[in-house]
Amino acid sequence: MADEATRKIVSEIPLLKTNSGPRDKELWVQRLREEYLALIKYVENNKAADNDWFRLESNKEGTRWFGKCWFIHELLKYEFDMEFDIPVTYPATAPEVAIPELDGKTAKMYRGGKICLTDHFKPLWARNVPKFGLAHLMALGLGPWLAVEIPDLISKGLIQHKDQQSS
Repeated sequence: MADEATRKIVSEIPLLKTNSGPRDKELWVQRLREEYLALIKYVENNKAADNDWFRLESNKEGTRWFGKCWFIHELLKYEFDMEFDIPVTYPATAPEVAIPELDGKTAKMYRGGKICLTDHFKPLWARNVPKFGLAHLMALGLGPWLAVEIPDLISKGLIQHKDQQSS
């Protein structure tokens, strides 16, 4: 279960109300508005807590998302491209976040660099449809995954800081 700090962070992310996916054109616009407001609030809270760790943007339709995420380990910033598509069954189905450059480097990842959220995050998402959105995916999915996997990958020598890589 989530620790107290995580619960506090998540409690400050607005819950979403519109139960709509990309197939429902009119309600999808309303859902996207709620998604953006929740993401903006989450990013603002992170910046205020000096915990800024991702940038995210979408295509015009809000069905394809991409950006950067980063993790600070031993005062070094490790930055990665990330991407995901909104499933047609969203919000009943959570998006699958991919970090393509880490593909094949950890067992907690599927083909194409999609991070494994099956055991911990997906049941939580399912219990909170449609209230959870993309900000929750970042806070309860990608963030904890990075916190566990990136230090492990570094310790195994599977990823190196950009300043330590040979040119």
